Amino acid sequence: MNRNIFLSLLSIAFFLPPPLLFSQDKAVLDISTFNKDIRPQDDLFQYVNGTWLKETEIPGDKTNYGAFTVLADLSEKRLKDIVNELSEGEFKKGSDEQKVSDFYRAFMDEEKIEALGCTPIEGLLKKVDEAEDTEKLIYTQAELSVSGIMSTISAGVSIDAKDSTKYITYLYQSGLTLPDRDYYLIPDKEGNSESIAAFKAYICEMMELAGQECSSQTADRIIAFETRLADAQWDNTTLRDVHKRYNKYSVGEATDDQPALHQMNEVFDWEAWFEAQGFDPGENVVVATPSFFEKLDEILKQTSLDTLKAWTKFQIVDSYAPFLPKKFASAHFKLHRQQLGGAKEQRPRWKRALTTMAPSRGFGALGELVGKIYVKRHFKPEAKEKMDALVQNLLTAFGDSIDGLEWMSEDTKAKARVKLSKITPKIGYTKEWRDYSAFVVEPDELIGNLKRSAKVEFDRNTNKLGQPIDKEEWGMTPQTVNAYYNPTRNEIVFPAAILQPPFFSVNAPEPLNYGGIGAVIGHEISHAFDDQGSQYDGDGNLENWWSDEDRKAFEKLTKRLISQFDGYEALPNQFVKGKFTLGENIADLSGLEISYKAMTKALKDKPPVEFAGWNQDQLFFVGWSRVWARKYRDKEMLRRLSTDPHSPSEFRTNGPVSNIGAFYKAFGLKDGDELFKPEAERIRIW
Repeated sequence: MNRNIFLSLLSIAFFLPPPLLFSQDKAVLDISTFNKDIRPQDDLFQYVNGTWLKETEIPGDKTNYGAFTVLADLSEKRLKDIVNELSEGEFKKGSDEQKVSDFYRAFMDEEKIEALGCTPIEGLLKKVDEAEDTEKLIYTQAELSVSGIMSTISAGVSIDAKDSTKYITYLYQSGLTLPDRDYYLIPDKEGNSESIAAFKAYICEMMELAGQECSSQTADRIIAFETRLADAQWDNTTLRDVHKRYNKYSVGEATDDQPALHQMNEVFDWEAWFEAQGFDPGENVVVATPSFFEKLDEILKQTSLDTLKAWTKFQIVDSYAPFLPKKFASAHFKLHRQQLGGAKEQRPRWKRALTTMAPSRGFGALGELVGKIYVKRHFKPEAKEKMDALVQNLLTAFGDSIDGLEWMSEDTKAKARVKLSKITPKIGYTKEWRDYSAFVVEPDELIGNLKRSAKVEFDRNTNKLGQPIDKEEWGMTPQTVNAYYNPTRNEIVFPAAILQPPFFSVNAPEPLNYGGIGAVIGHEISHAFDDQGSQYDGDGNLENWWSDEDRKAFEKLTKRLISQFDGYEALPNQFVKGKFTLGENIADLSGLEISYKAMTKALKDKPPVEFAGWNQDQLFFVGWSRVWARKYRDKEMLRRLSTDPHSPSEFRTNGPVSNIGAFYKAFGLKDGDELFKPEAERIRIW
């Protein structure tokens, strides 16, 4: 519920989009999705996915649809079977089974939810009324944030980027209801003025449903307040600078080498703020966006107490709206998913229940507890064994590629090799499951369960301070169809749910696996050496291991990649942001190149693979393209262009291959083909 950038800034995920073209009910490769009227030399994405793109409609409850969504739906169906089975039983209070069963029952008990109305959040709203001044309201917001309510500040504990042996508290900007600052600051951008108008109507609708007074002027003041917050915030491209967002402050007195936290503000009593949250932040904190907090002080002083109270109450209602009576949930859907994402209809209640308790992305209230059962039923040991081999092949190929770089000096190559050797792979699921014993679940208290879950997770996070680094901790559940690289741990992680077709199959021809999951593995390895990850050493510390000349050579190459992706038009006059998406574009390009090298090396002494009329190299690129089958609603595309560091799937498919010589050889590209680039213009980074 708490919309913040805390986790997104600390790990780099592969946010995969749409798997398809592979069905266990059909042949290994489903060629019915292809559009043979399109040449792969002109558009590999349309060649492999064109018929599917033309004939497939995005389901009404989705904002985009494709291969990733298909696997996410499969995970969801499997989770539903698990939860339905448990919800039919009676279990000992406090047992894992009881928690899953009663949480689901509470969510599905619509009659009880309707009868309770706003009662479950009245206590939270009352806390806001009791705040006598701005200072006390700020502390009330801190207290509410522990229940998952968004504040103007987001705080959390993670590994210290400059000392990966310790945890430290981080502070981030927060406070926007709409997806990005551009929605507020560029009103004439396509769709933004419409979204602001819908947001204004939504504010009063929500407040009135909750029995709170709200006028058009109240809504205007709330939007004006968020607009000032947006103007103070750093944009997403600036936030990608890992050095700019590492600013260590003392919680107590200033020292010679670092300022004190209280020097940023006059309104904030930081010690009281942390006390209201209920944890000791330690001696130092890292402030990601210092200028935001300095401006926040002025914004709070210049905003009336009535406006701040109205905004805080609105955040309470907005945060809990999906779990309140139908009128609230419907209004929440109309703004957040229909207006901002283009969805046509609300998701079925059982799907919303699973998203809340054990989603296919994120943790939810009981994600790992349900994930443990998921693994027992749906993850085969042979999949992990084959993945182990693939990962080692890709790591070896990346090392070979480092040795062959023409733009990097031998000294920096040696250091890159050291970092590569320290990457830790994690495959399938965690070795140490989360402990949910502190989470009390009742069968008739949905909001109560959510509050307690938020508190348990807050405590789980903040209790890390002063503790040894938990090397077995995962940032995703096993039912998540995704993968990620974490720079402060220098680890690549592949949950169980992504290790299935079309990304991976123990029965598929090897080129398809290398074009699918192999490229994913290469992608995550490459994140250790992208524009952000390359600034961390092999132990996960933000420390320079490059020579100045090598860094300049690297940045010269990345600028060319920025220019390439800046030229991609996702919608009329709406272009990809090459600098914002740079890290993912580097990982796509390098990951695909490395996976091809790994495949070639692994299969060199084996008979050439041919399948369905394609040779080995062609199959590899077909395997790459088919995992990117995806369609977007226009509103969702607009949102992603501002908020998603991944380029749209069409450009993730075609962009990298236009730079890879093996693709030219595989399909005989020549001057005049749409994807052709003269050899001197092709970009090779890793």
